[in-house]
Amino acid sequence: YQRRVHGEERKVLAFWEKIKAFENQVKMNKDKKQYTFYDGPPFATGTPHYGNLLAGTVKDICTRYASQTGHYVERRFGWDCHGLPIEYEIDKSLNLHTPKEHEKFGIKAYNDECRKIVMRYSGLWKSIVGRFGRWIDFDNDYKTMDLNFMESVWYLFKELYEKKLVYRSSRVMPFSTACGTVLSNFEANSNFKENIPDPSIYVTFPLVSKPEVKIIAWTTTPWTLPSNLALCVNPEFEYLEFKEPKTGELYICGAPHFEEVKKELKIPKDAVIEILAKHKGKDMVGWEYIPLFDYFKTMREQGCFLVISADFVTADTGTGIVHTAPGFGEDDFNVCVKAGIIRPDAPVCPVDESGIFLDSVTDFKGKYIKDADPLIKEHLKKNQRLIMSGTIKHSYPYCWRSETPLIYKAVQAWFIKVTAIKEDLMKNNMKSRWIPPNIQEKRFHNWLHDARDWCFSRNRYWGNPIPIWVSDDYEEIVVVGSIKELQELAGLKDPVKDLHRDYIDHITIPSKKGKGLLHRIPEVFDCWFESGSMPFSACHYPFSTPEEKHKLIFPADFIAEGIDQTRGWFYTLLVLSTAIKNSHCFKNLIVHGLILAEDGKKMSKHLHNYTDPVLLADKVGADAIR
Repeated sequence: YQRRVHGEERKVLAFWEKIKAFENQVKMNKDKKQYTFYDGPPFATGTPHYGNLLAGTVKDICTRYASQTGHYVERRFGWDCHGLPIEYEIDKSLNLHTPKEHEKFGIKAYNDECRKIVMRYSGLWKSIVGRFGRWIDFDNDYKTMDLNFMESVWYLFKELYEKKLVYRSSRVMPFSTACGTVLSNFEANSNFKENIPDPSIYVTFPLVSKPEVKIIAWTTTPWTLPSNLALCVNPEFEYLEFKEPKTGELYICGAPHFEEVKKELKIPKDAVIEILAKHKGKDMVGWEYIPLFDYFKTMREQGCFLVISADFVTADTGTGIVHTAPGFGEDDFNVCVKAGIIRPDAPVCPVDESGIFLDSVTDFKGKYIKDADPLIKEHLKKNQRLIMSGTIKHSYPYCWRSETPLIYKAVQAWFIKVTAIKEDLMKNNMKSRWIPPNIQEKRFHNWLHDARDWCFSRNRYWGNPIPIWVSDDYEEIVVVGSIKELQELAGLKDPVKDLHRDYIDHITIPSKKGKGLLHRIPEVFDCWFESGSMPFSACHYPFSTPEEKHKLIFPADFIAEGIDQTRGWFYTLLVLSTAIKNSHCFKNLIVHGLILAEDGKKMSKHLHNYTDPVLLADKVGADAIR
């Protein structure tokens, strides 16, 4: 049976190739009504797994049906060539870990290495996809690294900028210390892991006015304590000042948290505890306390190291008092800005891109933050500020590429104002037909309803450079929307033949405001911006494909991908099509489920946690797998 199946399928494939069945079928329908299909681009960092083949099978069935019912159906394969998947492979092979090591190696040398591997699996993809009978055009494919594709991305970005949908801001964002770059919120939400052990410690903050009275706070991130600038209380909570019966120490915690704090302090249930005072949270605002460390003690002059009010303090965990480090928490950042104790562009953030403490944190400088946790706990214990140390297991976001824990870190980054077009996003979403419809009406709708501004800039190297040229003070900004425009603004004589960083970072534009030369910002686009631009960039809109011609192929008649793309490709497609044309970008969508590996994890080219599909096809037949 195995030999028979294997032999028959190979005969069919050989016959199709001999008569050029796919190519001739497309030609035969050239004058028929157009049926547009967009193929979502996979990363070319490994060979296809069963998830890719599942998507390909759904796409193949629907596009074959369209062509057999009298339609002309172009089926171009696409490749996602930029971003962390490629860079992470290079970082591992070259043993590069920090931005300084990357800069020493050189951007040109680094990008040359990326170019070498980016398409190394393309031949295998063509062979494996073909083995499963899918008709798709690999010869006329699109690549996000191609000059025409990159130029269209620049054009689209300038359109967004001119619509005032782009801005730069300091914000606390998910950050991968392994990759040295900020991630978007939807990337961070894509890879939560359960039952991750972390420290669970309770520390004390003596009051300046009464040092014998100590506020208790709880944290699972000891490494953020050197950056503590405030303590937050809920203005409506009641707080208890009590005497610990065994030691006589005086502590303050939230009344709703009192029983949990007693348990952590190992106070017997039947012990008589003297309540010395009850305080309303709003009455504690302004109390000064003694910081855990002296690294930023001069900041007391601007209002740091005191109790402030915050509605996000809850009754379900901790002590009712939240340790606040604005450089490493979104709520922390926002409440400290609101209280006026930090400037939005100057939060205390003494950790570099690799998660290493800076020299300002003298006791732990040069240490990786998680490696410093036990040292920080020991320091606090020695100074009698640590009253309990344990471990907690909880869910935590991991970097989707390096599989390392993310941190939340204040960074200067560039954002697309998604919140400004949220209503249009939700309206355009309902113009498409989804199968199954509940994904569209519930999961995706809810995601759009809660959408936040999209951080699209990445502090990396192998990517499409963001075409923003700025003066040193960022007061003069020029956004470039084409190769021709760049050549004219910069006064270049030779044509620009590549838009990657190693080809354009040296190019300057003379200021029109007397500010000398404008330089390009160092960031590159999030690769999801590129894949989301595919309906425009794959056809080199509006350069090779002008508006009138583009209307014939936009929106697409059909796309299909897995349910994980509700926060990925489906989302970025809709954001960019809405921002550019206030339109949906596909009429019909099939959302399929995910095939899991034997261990229950998602199949991944990165992990290669699956049996070679070709071996299985030769054993049971490609049709059985389809």
